[in-house]
Amino acid sequence: MGLLNRKSNPEPARNEETVELGREYAIARRHRDTKAMNRIMRQVGNDKDVTDLSDFRSGQESYDSIPPIPRGRNRRR
Repeated sequence: MGLLNRKSNPEPARNEETVELGREYAIARRHRDTKAMNRIMRQVGNDKDVTDLSDFRSGQESYDSIPPIPRGRNRRR
């Protein structure tokens, strides 16, 4: 029965600006840049259009899914 089913669940529209803010927030968190983190959270908090933060979270998760580059030992000492 499901083979010829033409109904599909359309993807909800993503707010690319909010996704990008989430990505920038994840980058700032990884680099421990609290100034940028606070600026982004103020921007998201002041934006009254953002009722659903799922786009913001998906932007964070897209960056967090990339593993960090392991830092090598300092061999010059």
